[in-house]
Amino acid sequence: MTITNRAIKLNCDMGESFGVWTMGADEQVMPYVDMANIACGFHASDPHVMSKTIDLAIQNDVMIGAHPGYPDLQGFGRRSLHFSDDEICELLIYQIGALKALCESKNAELSYVKPHGALYNDMMQDKAIFRAIVDAVSCFNVPLMILASSNNQDYLDIADRFDVPLLFEAFADRTYLANGQLTPRSMPNSVLTSEEAILSQVQQIARYGKVTSADGFIIPIEADTLCVHGDNPHATLLIEKIRNCLLN
Repeated sequence: MTITNRAIKLNCDMGESFGVWTMGADEQVMPYVDMANIACGFHASDPHVMSKTIDLAIQNDVMIGAHPGYPDLQGFGRRSLHFSDDEICELLIYQIGALKALCESKNAELSYVKPHGALYNDMMQDKAIFRAIVDAVSCFNVPLMILASSNNQDYLDIADRFDVPLLFEAFADRTYLANGQLTPRSMPNSVLTSEEAILSQVQQIARYGKVTSADGFIIPIEADTLCVHGDNPHATLLIEKIRNCLLN
């Protein structure tokens, strides 16, 4: 098996607190990641949280990305909602525009967009939704982050028509189906909980450009970035180990 060295950046969902409710260990996790996916107010966050998370990213020299989702605070953006293509495009422009404006108020730069939760999953399964999202992102001249799969060509073809670069993402702690999609959270064993299993998957992705699906299939994926999650008590220590794993 060929071993390759891949310069994979770590990205993490950030700024998902809301009002007096706190979620995640953003201050502890931010120094260990390269890219902060900042919630834009529809599935989590509010203007104050967005602003403070931008400040934290600036202090740690971390790239800032917009993390828009469905308007679903109660469901944390994990429920698929029906909208027309135009409505999806407008929902994203609204959210991305808000984060971009806050960035510009601090002389910071918006570097990319990564959809959240159900919108991310729907984008990967429905080309019309993907096209609507690409249309929205094209207004901001930044890349769009999507799931790395064994066949990215259809997504590349659509994105090329809108002149939108793509960043391909793999997940450190999510399991995969044989078709290269993430195992839905509604199914058993959708999330890896063992530190050993997570680090093994990270190493397989980084060194070999492959991942083993939940049912044992070897899937080729080439990732630009690896998603880690900072919403559990052991997040910081685990992310530090993941970073060390990528460096060695």
